[in-house]
Amino acid sequence: MTQTSEAAAAVEDPKPTTRSPRIHRAWFVAAVTFVTIIGAAAFRSLPGLLIDPLHQEFGWSRGTIGAAVSVNLALYGLTAPFAAALMDRFGIRRVVAVALTVIAVGSGLTVWMTAAWQLLLCWGLLVGLGSGSMALAFAATVTNRWFTTRRGLVSGILTAGSASGQLIFLPLLSWMVERYDWRPAAVTVALAALAVVPFVWLLLRDHPADVGLKPYGAADFVPKPAPVTGAARRTVGVLRSAVRTGPFWLLAGTFAICGASTNGLVQTHFVPAAHDHGLPVTTAASLLAVIGVFDVVGTIASGWFTDRFEARRLLAVYYALRGLSLLFLPMLLGPAIHPPMIFFIVFYGLDWVATVPPTLALCREHYGEDSAIVFGWVLASHQIGAALVAFLGGVARDAFGTYDMVWYASGALCAAAALMALVIRRRPAVVMPALGV
Repeated sequence: MTQTSEAAAAVEDPKPTTRSPRIHRAWFVAAVTFVTIIGAAAFRSLPGLLIDPLHQEFGWSRGTIGAAVSVNLALYGLTAPFAAALMDRFGIRRVVAVALTVIAVGSGLTVWMTAAWQLLLCWGLLVGLGSGSMALAFAATVTNRWFTTRRGLVSGILTAGSASGQLIFLPLLSWMVERYDWRPAAVTVALAALAVVPFVWLLLRDHPADVGLKPYGAADFVPKPAPVTGAARRTVGVLRSAVRTGPFWLLAGTFAICGASTNGLVQTHFVPAAHDHGLPVTTAASLLAVIGVFDVVGTIASGWFTDRFEARRLLAVYYALRGLSLLFLPMLLGPAIHPPMIFFIVFYGLDWVATVPPTLALCREHYGEDSAIVFGWVLASHQIGAALVAFLGGVARDAFGTYDMVWYASGALCAAAALMALVIRRRPAVVMPALGV
């Protein structure tokens, strides 16, 4: 090998550093990822606050507005597996920076809309595509690349970032909507997404080998893999292989119910449902933000539990408790906050996305190196479930004048998800068939 080629090889394949940093760089990457998810979470706080203002200003039905939210939620999920593959091809930094920019453009353009199709285009299509690239598959990719141990804890912390964003932005956005208009709130979402882009570009790194480090907890240095071409082909190929296995369908089914009972139902319809019972919008939005507070605690705790207990049993407990709480919610809604409602908020917050760390763990157990892409497809089912309930919840409210039937149906679905989780068998990682890429 010539000196020139040796130098090129050294650039392309950094050697591990001889000094061990006091704090591993993986934790700084996780921190940047956490902040990025918080910034991107602003857009997820807004849809439930827009239903009544858009209905009053434009006369659009709640079903029509719910349809735009449904497109957003569906694309959030369907884009995720392709985004995970694109991160393997172009790197995490580039994909996330572009995604945040698309979110900002889509949210910013809504201030000039005058027709329902424009809401579908801006909030449904653009924000849906951008947010899908910022989905939990992003957290899964960072966790898989930078950590060998503490994966459950880290996935719990990163998942909690979404709830933290909701906590930060929801009270502010609800105050803006009620005090001024929905347009300043939309602009705030756009600016929040843009503000995170410099942090991503300057501080985030794609792989430990980029800085000459081993993944956290790894015994050996892991060279950075070559960029994977054919991202779309690989993503579809992984899906084609995964659908031949039983765990995929059970994970997808339970996660669809998870999305239906959180993003689709509570996040989208809790504020208007509480307002129907005489509770002020800002108060209802504050309750939803409190859910975000306890979601942080519950998700991090779930990550800790996932490192120590059987994931499928954790899922069964989480879904059973969630379903039970939803069955009681219609009796708790009223014009004032009372102790049983506070108990529901705390209880539901602890369980909000506690399902993510054990679901990620089961994907890693069964699908190995393809687990981030498989989880992306499982997340797609989560968002399809959310999209259906976001739309059907609005239709049910238009038809019956109440959300009660939707709460009861979601509680029953959560009970079914608990049973499905118990059916998932523990087994060695499935050897995925060759994809030919």
